[in-house]
Amino acid sequence: MKIVAAIKQVPSRDSLLKVSPSGKWIEEADLSYEINEPDAYALEEALQLKEKLGGEVIAICAGPDRATQTIREALAKGTDRAIHIETSDQTPSDPLALARLLSSALEAEKPDLVLTGLQSDDFGYGQTGVVLAEIMGLPHATIIMNVEPESNGIKVKRELEDGWFQNVWMPLPALLTIQSGATKLRYATLMGIKRAKTKEIRKVQPAAAAQNAAIRLERIYLPEKSRRSQIFDGQPKEAAAQLIEKLRFEARVI
Repeated sequence: MKIVAAIKQVPSRDSLLKVSPSGKWIEEADLSYEINEPDAYALEEALQLKEKLGGEVIAICAGPDRATQTIREALAKGTDRAIHIETSDQTPSDPLALARLLSSALEAEKPDLVLTGLQSDDFGYGQTGVVLAEIMGLPHATIIMNVEPESNGIKVKRELEDGWFQNVWMPLPALLTIQSGATKLRYATLMGIKRAKTKEIRKVQPAAAAQNAAIRLERIYLPEKSRRSQIFDGQPKEAAAQLIEKLRFEARVI
């Protein structure tokens, strides 16, 4: 089975974020980067399926030169080879534009299964996987907790609301977005790190037509903090009822 795991490099979660002078993104000069955590779970699911079924796992990542570090990490964990779509920091990264880049790079691969994280830690759109499935013409399912191979397809377990789950049979090829925490992540071994240096990373230049953004980011800013006091008049019972209403419908803490 040929499995593709789409991964993304994002700023580390413990990074100190500052808005850039342009006001359109964060200041990247002093940031450290890591693999997007939801994508790490997609990669882990791909590696576990390979251990069950054989075949190969291909990591695909769109990003600037620094993304090579994240790609090498995926190779060190057991990915067989990788595709690096070389983009600049100015390349549009909205879900549609990114899905077009990934689809174009995967056109010659014909994968049996494509796995993505549920969403990215930087933008958090949660749409790239399903948009990619639509472009590639693949059946898809989201919020996947478990994947079980069957003779003529796969059976997946989806997480729903209020502790409910849904089991769905799907034909192959297909695309799945994997829920974070669905499995336990592995660490790269010393031998895996050494082997990663010899594994293939295919460089791909993005097609110009795939770089047209559907979303334009105008401004980012820090949330405004404000304090205010309110006094409830009347009898204690009436004041308590007003307080509960404010906490429930305005503050939304109960």
